[in-house]
Amino acid sequence: MALLLLLLAAAVVLGTGLGSVRIPPAEVLGALWRGLTGAELAGNDVIVWQIRLPRVAMGVLVGATLSVCGGAFQGVFRNPLADPYLLGVASGSALGATVGLTLGWPAPLIPLLALVTALVAVAATLLLAREGRRFPPTRLILAGVVVGSVMGAATTALILRGEDRARQVLAYTLGDLSFSGWREVLTVLPYAGLGCGALLLLARALDTLQLGDLTARSLGVPVERLRLIVVVAASLATAGAVAYVGVIGFVGLIVPHVVRLAWGSAHRTLLPVSALLGGTLLVFADLLARTTPLSQVGIVTTLLGGPFFLYLLRRGRHD
Repeated sequence: MALLLLLLAAAVVLGTGLGSVRIPPAEVLGALWRGLTGAELAGNDVIVWQIRLPRVAMGVLVGATLSVCGGAFQGVFRNPLADPYLLGVASGSALGATVGLTLGWPAPLIPLLALVTALVAVAATLLLAREGRRFPPTRLILAGVVVGSVMGAATTALILRGEDRARQVLAYTLGDLSFSGWREVLTVLPYAGLGCGALLLLARALDTLQLGDLTARSLGVPVERLRLIVVVAASLATAGAVAYVGVIGFVGLIVPHVVRLAWGSAHRTLLPVSALLGGTLLVFADLLARTTPLSQVGIVTTLLGGPFFLYLLRRGRHD
């Protein structure tokens, strides 16, 4: 944990200092100190606090959120392919953003619409998957695929009708941290804090669930209630994140796998370590995106995550 905290601190300093204007690490640390102590900001201090640091903070917050939610989904569904977008959050958010852009809504309202449609997608998935008072994992996954496909088709239809907005929609679906300010960070923080906080509190119950539903019930775990709480908490946190930065792929899928390989599968360790590693990864990915022609952080995470996922598949086949 100490090593990961140092790595995260290094990512924050480098992410804040590197860009079109390079600021040495010592000067970055000085600017951070002056801002925290209430001293007057001038010169590069303004760049650090008003431009770079909010973007880095959003990267840490979103990376941690997606990683924790991905680890929780993989645990509750006992499926290593589960990710935070499993129940239609990404497709719902993209549809809301597309509707807002197509209708020419003011920019501040578009993330709110994306958040609403993401939550509507999750609600539709839960309704379709419900079987009495139960939410069987297989039905949840299949319902999520159906809802995601329908909303994806609606998004495509809107893009074709409003081709002038296609570039903006594409940028959103690839993820982008460049428009993140302190207001956006503070807006996402409650969703991420509530959702991920609930998942961390449920870590011990998630460990018990790995023994199977029957065994977990015999140990006193309310399996269906636990599954519903995890789904709602993770979906709420993920929806809040993607509504403001777009759909950033592979972070929530790959990071929990890396943590399992290095630190084991106990969720009491898996979830907090995933938060630190996910935040660090996304800050470095965003730094690479804005200092190279790749430009979009979602492109970087996909280029990094795709080959690594193929490596995991080959490793699993040989084990």
